[in-house]
Amino acid sequence: MADLYELLLALDLRDSVSDADIAELRWHLGLGAEPEDLGIITVCPEVREDDSGEPFVEERRPEPLLTGSGPAWKIGGALVSVLTPPATDSPGTWALTVRQEIHPDEFDLLGELLGWLAAHADDRHRSADGAVRVGWTRFYEADRFDPLVVQDDEVRWP
Repeated sequence: MADLYELLLALDLRDSVSDADIAELRWHLGLGAEPEDLGIITVCPEVREDDSGEPFVEERRPEPLLTGSGPAWKIGGALVSVLTPPATDSPGTWALTVRQEIHPDEFDLLGELLGWLAAHADDRHRSADGAVRVGWTRFYEADRFDPLVVQDDEVRWP
């Protein structure tokens, strides 16, 4: 049995997002090269065992998080990540659409990225209580999607 979820993100980011942050986001989406300086997610803790079998935390550079493309393994359909810039002739927003298969082991790092996205989301995604709906999740065998919400820098995972 697999522990996979379908992750759907559909949101608009304010056009005030810096060029450096857009470059890093594009890298996380598999749409660009890794930037020299990371600012959204800077380290990736990984629990390992030393020679005596004792656990320790090793911090390493993160890897891109949402790079899947082509046929999905368990959820059917295609895996995609698209980031469309604002129109050059008028101010606007960056449009982000993502459909990926994710494992619960990825929730922590993805939570950091989703928190960043929520902080930069266009106001239309924000409810009166400050929660930001960034998309939806679905366990791969389930029929229904659950809203994916970030509130107070915390992701409400399924």
